Amino acid sequence: MTTNIDGFPPDQLRWLLGIEDTCVYPVPGTGMGELNEHELTGHDRHWRADLAAVADLGAHGLRYGVQWPLVHLAPGRFDWSRLDERIDVAVREHGLTVIADLVHYGTPTWLPGSFADPGFPAALAEFAGAFAERYRGLVDHVTPLNEPLTTASFCGLRGVWPPALTGWSGWSTVTVAIARGVQRAVTAIRRANPAAVVVHVEASTLYETTDPELADELTLLRSLATLPTDLVLGRVGEDDVRWHWLRRHGTPPEHLAELRTGAVEIDLMGVNYYPDLTPRVLERTESAVRQVTANRWSEGLATVLRDWQERYRLPMLVTETSIEGEATVRRDWLAAATDTVRVLQTEGVDVRGLTWWPLLDFVDWSYASGGRNVEEFVLDPATATDATAETFAETGRGLTPFLRRMGLFTLQEQADGDLARTATVATAAFPRADHGLTAEAGADRGGRR
Repeated sequence: MTTNIDGFPPDQLRWLLGIEDTCVYPVPGTGMGELNEHELTGHDRHWRADLAAVADLGAHGLRYGVQWPLVHLAPGRFDWSRLDERIDVAVREHGLTVIADLVHYGTPTWLPGSFADPGFPAALAEFAGAFAERYRGLVDHVTPLNEPLTTASFCGLRGVWPPALTGWSGWSTVTVAIARGVQRAVTAIRRANPAAVVVHVEASTLYETTDPELADELTLLRSLATLPTDLVLGRVGEDDVRWHWLRRHGTPPEHLAELRTGAVEIDLMGVNYYPDLTPRVLERTESAVRQVTANRWSEGLATVLRDWQERYRLPMLVTETSIEGEATVRRDWLAAATDTVRVLQTEGVDVRGLTWWPLLDFVDWSYASGGRNVEEFVLDPATATDATAETFAETGRGLTPFLRRMGLFTLQEQADGDLARTATVATAAFPRADHGLTAEAGADRGGRR
């Protein structure tokens, strides 16, 4: 571990927090609901208190969504006003290192085809370059797009979010478009800010099965789990069986050639892992193959990080982890997760820190679908820490039935519809950082250009 990365030295561990920021605005007339977590969780109203809570917990930094659909009003037109204020407070007032999350599952509505729109790669590059230029010296850590794998599942395989494609051809369309967009975004970011740190964030996977007849399905899912990242890094050529798989599912050869020659470098590999959601067991039903969750606790986290270390040989950051359930369960997982990365670092695994995501409980994504389950997995009641098995649509009105209890702070719906924040016993397990940085020193980092 010799590579020094601004804000993430090789000989220390950094502890971060994230605020759930899914931001999906379907094109009008499609019948799909909006999903803006900053609005739904009341962060838009309480953002100052939420940012102060991050600092009060002693976090080194914050993963923060910049809401592309709301900022990029049209080609060449941006509204930075809301973001300017929040970034100033986070960096100058609280001394936090912000990792800007440029895209979290949604695109501007003026891209009618969303991720499948021919203009998507150029639009993302324009936004990424404009962001990097504006906040150079203030926010130098940038994630071009959160979780390509999850985005492809929701938007390309299962038709939940725009562009609502389905099947493996839809998955391939979205995945290849995302990889092309990320490559162009990274190039634009580095052009605007040569000191930028690119943090590529992907969902980790752990698949297993006891059914020998599902061996081919298991092999396919395992091979596709790293495909988006491999495409971004220019690793997929004609000698790769996945190149031919993509061609069979409609990917134009010129797009694959572009990805091969347009390889970019990643500074910090962000790995997302949830102990009770990431591990999946494949099972057959009468009509399909389903993924059932399995809790693999710390063993799963260690396996994922060792696998990613072996494959990419890049410095890593756990960019998301948490668990749903009672606050004591969250406390115990936070303690176990931080202990795990400490042990792995002493063993030579190049992990630079961990992010608890989310700071606050958040609203389940099914809210925008009228209560319909939109996940690609089913919960195993034997390992799921959330004991509720109710259907969201049948549990009542308002947001309360949809609140996912995964935060260090719990949300309680008030009579006026506001959501009160209350610290849980899990907050005490968050490892406090010695920033070595005053608010005045934070102001010296630079400013918008």
